Amino acid sequence: MRRPALLLTAVAAALLLTACGSEHAGTQNGGARAGGSTSPSPVDRPAVDGVRITSVTIPSASPSASVAAPVSAAYEVVNSTPGALTYTVLFGFTTSTGGAMGNQKVTVRSVGAGRTVTGTVRMATLPPGAPPVTTVKVAQVTKVPADEAPTEPGVCPPSGVRVTADDGDAAMGLRVVGLFLENCGTKNRTLEGYPRLSLLDDDLQPVRGVKVMKGSGGIATVTGFDDQPRAVTLKPGERARAGMMWRNTTGFGEAVDVPYVRVRATAGAAPVTVTPHLDLGTTGKLGVSPWRRAEEPAGIGS
Repeated sequence: MRRPALLLTAVAAALLLTACGSEHAGTQNGGARAGGSTSPSPVDRPAVDGVRITSVTIPSASPSASVAAPVSAAYEVVNSTPGALTYTVLFGFTTSTGGAMGNQKVTVRSVGAGRTVTGTVRMATLPPGAPPVTTVKVAQVTKVPADEAPTEPGVCPPSGVRVTADDGDAAMGLRVVGLFLENCGTKNRTLEGYPRLSLLDDDLQPVRGVKVMKGSGGIATVTGFDDQPRAVTLKPGERARAGMMWRNTTGFGEAVDVPYVRVRATAGAAPVTVTPHLDLGTTGKLGVSPWRRAEEPAGIGS
């Protein structure tokens, strides 16, 4: 799976986020660079998928200070498409030599068509002796239709079920990503069979040439993938899980990357679009396991 090369260090735990901001109609402009005083320094790099940093504030360091001063960056998200989108943005904090000091993921929900949302991302005080952060960059942007975005923790959608994906497992070219369904409603829910998956490209259009197979499809022997489907009844607060499995082997032909997967828990269910970034190589296949209770083992090494 493709992942930004920014290194998560202990510093990342000290990142604090403010992303409420204001919403207004606006236009798109440029990027991310650092200033050197307590006043915001404007930036002029181009936007990344509609997201740009508009200014960076780096407080002047005090000679007597034992820790580096915190850094903040103002950003804007511009939706130039005809539909509302929810954006997930990874911001990277680096030193003047390009050293990664941490990153922070921000979700900006329901940006209307032709609208601009602004916000601020802040990095807390660095540990003693840490090199100062001088640059903030937009490292990665994903965007999904607002009505298909996974809901934030603690919020139950009108359907009464919350669907999410984990960060996945990897071993020797084998990849497994977990899909989770939580019954956050007030009545029992019964699942049977496999989640329905649609593979989508960067433009949220169908990806051709990949076979989605029920079970392992001969990709590998992984616990739970070739179990027979059975009915799973979830009481309020209970969870079920399924999985996606593939190899990122590359041979002849063009490698296929799938940034988005539209998930329907059952036939006719409301779709939820997740962003697992499937690096399928040239294998042309993806295995899917049946729904089971989340407490049951599944995945590589289980």
